[in-house]
Amino acid sequence: MNENIAKSVSKFLSLVLRHSPEKIGLKLDENGWADVAELIAKCNKKGQKLNPELLDYVVENNDKKRFAYSDDKTKIRASQGHSISVELNLAETEPLDFLYHGTVGKFMESIRNEGLKKMSRQHVHLSKDKETAIKVGSRRGAPQILTIRSGAMFKDGFKFYLSDNNVWLTDEVPAKYIEF
Repeated sequence: MNENIAKSVSKFLSLVLRHSPEKIGLKLDENGWADVAELIAKCNKKGQKLNPELLDYVVENNDKKRFAYSDDKTKIRASQGHSISVELNLAETEPLDFLYHGTVGKFMESIRNEGLKKMSRQHVHLSKDKETAIKVGSRRGAPQILTIRSGAMFKDGFKFYLSDNNVWLTDEVPAKYIEF
């Protein structure tokens, strides 16, 4: 499998399954699921070559496990990271005592003042380990790794969810819970 093609398809799927399904005329249900056959047909109609084998490869080999099939493989959705309103039906989960967030220097002043906000996403994304946070932060420059006192947040009533691809999600992280 050509990794450049798989990466391109993964980026395109992130766009349509997380942010802009209307780009290809795709309808997601309230839980973010799309019909696999419709997705393939509409991708091809818009010039993004896709077939069942390539889709399987991208779902199985995406390093962040961004996509998931329904049990019968007739539907697909993004595991998290949506900027559109979907209900992932994730159960509230007690987090580890510490989670991590990767960012870059230009956001540090705002984070120190306001904490972490979900911005255009449905949740703030947190990692269980520093290595993952470093990868996330590195996408935009030199990474700054924040340690989140998630256990204390949970005890104080904040809700946490664990996505299907092991990303921790919460609505916000006030600055008082962040170790800079």
